Amino acid sequence: MTRWLLVIFGAVLVGIGGVFFLQGLNVLKGSAMSDQVAWAIIGPLLALVGLGMVAWGLRSPRPPD
Repeated sequence: MTRWLLVIFGAVLVGIGGVFFLQGLNVLKGSAMSDQVAWAIIGPLLALVGLGMVAWGLRSPRPPD
């Protein structure tokens, strides 16, 4: 069960990181985060952490039955 929690939480982080990145680039407008360079940097970092969590969750060994 822990594996799937890592995968799900990692996928959510990838999505959030993508939204932060697009808001930082002012592609998604209407937020205090829009057109702020900091969010254009934080977003991809979150997405990378999320991808790492997904990869770790998918590659970790299965627990014995």
